[in-house]
Amino acid sequence: MYVTLSGRRARQSASAFAPTDAKEIGKTIAAGTYLYFEGDDTTRLYIIKRGVLRLTRVLEDGRRQVIAFGYPGDVIGFPAQGRHHSDCDALADAELRLIPLAALESGGADPALHTALMTAALQEISAMQDHLMVLGRKSAAERVASFLVTLADRNGRGTAIDLPMSRSDIADFLGLTTETVSRCFTALRKAGIIRLASANLVDVADRTALTQRALGQLN
Repeated sequence: MYVTLSGRRARQSASAFAPTDAKEIGKTIAAGTYLYFEGDDTTRLYIIKRGVLRLTRVLEDGRRQVIAFGYPGDVIGFPAQGRHHSDCDALADAELRLIPLAALESGGADPALHTALMTAALQEISAMQDHLMVLGRKSAAERVASFLVTLADRNGRGTAIDLPMSRSDIADFLGLTTETVSRCFTALRKAGIIRLASANLVDVADRTALTQRALGQLN
């Protein structure tokens, strides 16, 4: 579902979530705005149509973990015992389609939507398992390269990668320090694998080398 490091993510087809009701409910939120907080009751799911969202949790000692970044086509808001299990805020202006939770719990009204939501939920579980496994096996350089490869695939805009998230966000997602993430970006730039047009715009100069770095085939 989300940006993960596994490379095995199966994107939902846009047609899988095609609106079947002319009264479809939508919502727009500005960058920096929270959609929901951990512990809130879950009454609906959200299909991202535009923008990027960030899902986070804060540990008891105050440390933050970025769980996922949601991109267009992703479904967010799946409940845990009827409540949201993370905070969710927008990193870029976002447009969402609101789906009543009942559409996940029962397929009577719209069987196609119910099936698509169930598939998305199963993909989320698989993606999170893959993410945890890879975090335990890849080096810092491989994690950062994998992250960029995945975003390049998600962006679908040639070699340019928009990074609405900060280096700190990336670090909290990859289980690294901000300094380590910055060093990895610098190493990729010095190797001629990426170019940094700005802190939030990366151009992949050598996709093959980036993929090899992600797979641990290039030091």
